[in-house]
Amino acid sequence: MHVTKESESTNNNNLIPFVPEGDFYFVKGVEAFQRRKFHMALKWMSKAIEMKPHDPAYRCQKSVIYTEIGAYEKANALLVSVLHDYKERYPDVYYLMANNYAHLGLLNDARKYAETYLELEPNGDFKRETNDLLEMLDIEEADDEWDIDEDELIILQETIFYHMENNEWDEAMPLLNEMMALYPDYPLARHDYAFALFCSGLEEQAIEQEEEMLREEPGNLNSLMNLAVFYKKRHVDAYEAYIQTLLTVYPIHEQQKLRLAVTLGRVDCHEAAYVRFKSLVKSHINSPSYYRWYTRSAAALGKIEQAVELWAEGCRVHPQLKKEKVPFATL
Repeated sequence: MHVTKESESTNNNNLIPFVPEGDFYFVKGVEAFQRRKFHMALKWMSKAIEMKPHDPAYRCQKSVIYTEIGAYEKANALLVSVLHDYKERYPDVYYLMANNYAHLGLLNDARKYAETYLELEPNGDFKRETNDLLEMLDIEEADDEWDIDEDELIILQETIFYHMENNEWDEAMPLLNEMMALYPDYPLARHDYAFALFCSGLEEQAIEQEEEMLREEPGNLNSLMNLAVFYKKRHVDAYEAYIQTLLTVYPIHEQQKLRLAVTLGRVDCHEAAYVRFKSLVKSHINSPSYYRWYTRSAAALGKIEQAVELWAEGCRVHPQLKKEKVPFATL
């Protein structure tokens, strides 16, 4: 059918252009976030902010996405802009910033913002989470108080760490015995000793010791990580329950984050391990295990090019890795 210029113009005038407002993009961003499609969530939320650049809720939600992927500095940059514009009108921002600072290891800043939140919102939506965070900060600070100036302990820690990272269990075990004798209250030595026992072939003894420590302190993260690995290697079904617990844990310190990422890699939870490795602050990590297990998890997910690059970088930083089998050679 032939359409005249007049009828064509009339038809165009009847069209109603669809120009999405910020709320449309915001909802799309939230939906993508809930499906854990963080890259798309960031794109949608950025579009929402373009439409309504002064809406604090949009910036806060984008900061939450950044927090989820471990981009804590970017998250806090957005939250600082909200504080600058709205100050005490959005007190939840203080809790979100406290959480990010805790993840970055800036405990004093984390405490300051957490306490500010409770001052402004003593019965706020994040009251329980903020109190939990403050309790965790108390524990972290108490753990750090007694050993930070102990030169001998630091030397022992570094030496043991080196031997364990290089799977030198015969060298690590006498040093762990020495550490437990000199520093009986040092919390990590017993768990490292159990792990060294297991890797030396004394598996039953290692499991018994770690189970006893878990009975003494239910929920201890190091016990949960060790037992998840021990039970997985021994084909004990109980390891699955430990893994489900570990998947809900997000430590504050980078070394604990690394331990958890490596543990998830050891028990073949490669997708979760990969996400944890990506969230680590690389400049804070000096560990062959980082490259060993990050490489394997990346390869297990089909990210072969990244795995090759990671392993090449690891071998440059830690030449001893060149003597090992490529982590994805047997996948």
